[in-house]
Amino acid sequence: MREALGAEGSLDLPEGSTVAQARDALLARGEPYAQALARGRALRAARNQTACSEAEPLENGDELAFFPPVTGG
Repeated sequence: MREALGAEGSLDLPEGSTVAQARDALLARGEPYAQALARGRALRAARNQTACSEAEPLENGDELAFFPPVTGG
C-alpha cells in the first residue's frame, strides 16, 4: 500500500464516519486508490495501530492504515 499510495495523507470526513466510509472516500479519488483499495481485494484495516473492522467509527486525528492480510510460517 505504501508503495502504491504513499505513506501519509489526510482525509476530511463527516463526524461519525467509519473505516468503510473512509475507504469509499479514498476509492472515489480514482487511480491509484481505486486499484489499491478495490472492494474485491482482501485488505485489513488498523485504526491507531490496532486492527479493526470496517464498521469501526473514526474520530478526528485518527491514523488509519490498510494492508494485505499477513500469513506466517
